[in-house]
Amino acid sequence: MKVFAIDLSVCNGCYCCQIACKDEHVANDWTPYAKPQPDTGQFWIGITELVRGQVPKVKVSYIPKMCHHCDDAPCIAQCEVGAIVKRDDGIVLIEPDKCVGCKLCADACPHDAIFFNEQLNIAQKCTGCSHLRDNDPDEWPVPRCVDQCPTDALRFGEEEEFADFIKQAELLNPGAGTKSRVYYKHLPKKFVAGTIYDPKEKEVIIGAKCTLKDNQSGETFKAETDNFGDFWFRGLKDDRSFTLTMKKGKKSLVIDDIVTDKDLSLGDIPMPLK
Repeated sequence: MKVFAIDLSVCNGCYCCQIACKDEHVANDWTPYAKPQPDTGQFWIGITELVRGQVPKVKVSYIPKMCHHCDDAPCIAQCEVGAIVKRDDGIVLIEPDKCVGCKLCADACPHDAIFFNEQLNIAQKCTGCSHLRDNDPDEWPVPRCVDQCPTDALRFGEEEEFADFIKQAELLNPGAGTKSRVYYKHLPKKFVAGTIYDPKEKEVIIGAKCTLKDNQSGETFKAETDNFGDFWFRGLKDDRSFTLTMKKGKKSLVIDDIVTDKDLSLGDIPMPLK
């Protein structure tokens, strides 16, 4: 069965996937797979831009989002006319000629991946470009969005082919419990960053040893300030309390109660060395 494998570490936010989807589906009728996608208001694959932290410690992540083609799809269970089907290859399709526009599927989708076409009175979403793959598999083994991704951040294929990827990957919305077939690596995690400087010398401190301790689990993370006096702790769990200890020579400084309810820039931290 097919899966989407998305590596956010190489997604540069070029929007090629989103544009390719529009190019393939806007003004094109691919019945029985899909009716034309509206030119505005729908993104069957769309890029979410996530800006994290505070100036000057800011990170930007790009997250492609689409239908999860769930193995336990609530949209299928809610459709009273049998218009939504799961194919043998794992792709979930809304058959446009059967849809009666009741909107129950859109309400049931926990991933906000189903759109409603008011003009046609039908629900619509990602089809995995099944019309291309079915009719010309040699030319189109993958959907348009995958084909157009210049960094291979977005990939598509058999589950067995991506077994190693899946072992390291996560689901975007695991709490939904829908058995998604879209897997992500390097989803954004919380970070704590800052700059240490000597206020007397008015210089940044290079090579300071920094230890961040999770006050709940006792787990520790280590970093060292770079040539700009900066330290970064990445991949931290949400809503945890941490204690930061900074040392340079015989001098040390402690900051308590750092909470990762958001990505944090601690700013410029003075630590006199003399």
